[in-house]
Amino acid sequence: MNMLFFVVFLLFSALIFRLGIVQIVQGEDYQRKIERTEDVTVNTSVPRGKIYDRDGQIVVDNVPQNAITYTRSSSPDTEEMMETAEKLAGLIEKETDQVTERDMKDFWIGKHEEKAKAKITEAEWAAYENDELTEDKIYDLQLERITEKDLSELTDAELEVLAIYREFTAGYAQTPQIVKNENVTDVEYAVVSENLSSLPGVNTTTDWERSYAYDNTLKTVLGNISSSKEGLPKEMVDYYLARDYSRNDRVGKSYLEYQYEDILRGQKTKVKNITDKSGNVLDSETITEGRRGKDLVLTIDMDLQTAVEQIIEEELRKAKSGYHPFLDRAFVTMMDPNTGEILAMAGKKYEVVDGRGKIFDFALGNMTTSYAMGSAVKGATILTGYMTGVNKPGELILDEPLKFAGTNPKSSWFNRGGAMSISDTYALMRSSNVYMFKTAMEIGGTRYVKNGGLKINDEAFPTMRNYFSQFGLGVKTGIDLPNEQAGYKGYVDQPGKILDFAIGQFDTYTPLQLAQYVSTIANGGYRMQPHIVKEIREPVSETNTIGPVAEEIEPTVLNTLPLEPGWIEQVQEGFRLVAQASQGTASSYFKDAPYKMAAKTGTAEGVYDGPLKEKNKNEMTWNVTLVGYAPYDNPEVAMAVVVPWAYEDSSSSIPINHYIGRRAMDKYFELKEEKLKKKSAEAVIDQEIVTKTNETEPEAEATESENE
Repeated sequence: MNMLFFVVFLLFSALIFRLGIVQIVQGEDYQRKIERTEDVTVNTSVPRGKIYDRDGQIVVDNVPQNAITYTRSSSPDTEEMMETAEKLAGLIEKETDQVTERDMKDFWIGKHEEKAKAKITEAEWAAYENDELTEDKIYDLQLERITEKDLSELTDAELEVLAIYREFTAGYAQTPQIVKNENVTDVEYAVVSENLSSLPGVNTTTDWERSYAYDNTLKTVLGNISSSKEGLPKEMVDYYLARDYSRNDRVGKSYLEYQYEDILRGQKTKVKNITDKSGNVLDSETITEGRRGKDLVLTIDMDLQTAVEQIIEEELRKAKSGYHPFLDRAFVTMMDPNTGEILAMAGKKYEVVDGRGKIFDFALGNMTTSYAMGSAVKGATILTGYMTGVNKPGELILDEPLKFAGTNPKSSWFNRGGAMSISDTYALMRSSNVYMFKTAMEIGGTRYVKNGGLKINDEAFPTMRNYFSQFGLGVKTGIDLPNEQAGYKGYVDQPGKILDFAIGQFDTYTPLQLAQYVSTIANGGYRMQPHIVKEIREPVSETNTIGPVAEEIEPTVLNTLPLEPGWIEQVQEGFRLVAQASQGTASSYFKDAPYKMAAKTGTAEGVYDGPLKEKNKNEMTWNVTLVGYAPYDNPEVAMAVVVPWAYEDSSSSIPINHYIGRRAMDKYFELKEEKLKKKSAEAVIDQEIVTKTNETEPEAEATESENE
């Protein structure tokens, strides 16, 4: 017995000794382990930068809106999340349109465990017990056997809980997830704020949404951003995550918003969440204050943009009142030929919806669709003749119907049966086809022989396309927007195609390329890179105030035409005659314009290839175009007008390109005059204020002297 007591004594002594070490010596270490916390840094999104037009008018803004968020812990408690969702559902109204059938089935199983178990037969449960069926397979069988009648048991209140719970589970750990940010009432916001202590993970904050001051004007060019539900595009998740984005961040998805994402995104707020070992947030601390994105100032004049869009819409509707089944779109690009700044890029598309004709924005078509431009490109043909050495300025060429062996005669529209020697400027003024044909033949190493063959060397097409590209025709213009198209190069199967190319009826070009081409002629031979952003500005907190300039987009010369003195002036003179001389093809529309226009008209005949081509194969249509600039002696604005498939035969021709072009140019100079008057009036007012201030200062000094 003594030995037994002695052993018990030793054991208790060892136990007491061990407890002493654990509590006294190592107690603090174990306590720290129990209370151990983790610091998790997360980013909170900030509003994007604003977008202004060239005059400082807001185009795209951010509208603040109440929002309710949920931050999921690293180790979420499903039951707690469901309880929180049920409490929150009693405080707010949540739309259930995003709830899927699979969501409803999962929720039904959770709410009706006994009924869900009854969906599995005894034999299947036995197989599960014997490891012949997996738990996942059992769950799949339950899902398959849930009927519509079962789902109808879910009440509207339960569906609302499900919609909220769905948002809870959609988020990423430690990252706030939007539960509701649309139509959150002040009452909902206040009630949820008052009950945050009983809603773990839930918070109230201010979110933002993009707003467009001009509705759909230029909307396709401005682009879109992803929603908080979409988050990062799936195909670019890795790209954005590597750049410190969160998965549910909103980013630019298209065009301007996408192109300038790095500028518009801003500097996100960095928040340190202090969590316990279970991942529950104990406290939050702001490490770095956020800053909204920098602002963009566009080169676009929104007053001009909206006016030109209205002009296009009116002229389209007017033309559609006649029988022109294939006419469905029109484009206008206006730019500063000296800087490449896009002043307006308008496009409209006519569609029949529910039996009624409606007009939609199609500004993007200026750079994403291409067409045969016809005689508008003849300025490039003339200059290519100079640069290749086959023609000289002022050289006379015999304009006559050309008859090749086995073909129908090819002639100019104004000279079907005679022959006359004409100069290059006359050829542009009257839009001679034969002058261009013979120029192309010379480039191809051959001369015209009546009833002879047409032998063109293999270098003719590459040579002409190379020179045309120096004007911007057939190549991307370099505009600061994604997805620009380069046009379509026709398939060369016959030597005679070079003749069609020379008059703009073979390769296709975009309206933007046409604007760059005419700008190159207007400014004396410099191909300017078009751009739609003029400046990048620092963000400021004051409303209706633009911040200081962070970066100014400088004009960029892409290439300079290899010209000798007098060459470009010869073509400019031809363009002037088109709009100013009595025989010019555009003179009846522009001769009386006070701003003195230079221009080149174009028509291109070809097989219809629009959206209705499957039902209208081999239908012949005409594209009508117009390029120009003004004033002709000191160009400040260049313009390209393109109206594809305007009419079906020459007897039904409509000069819609001229109508649109004249009205657009008139509007540009009208707005310019209005803005000059406004600035003058503001300057007078400022001067009056300064004068009155100076006049009152001596009186104030005198009063002070008297008081002394």
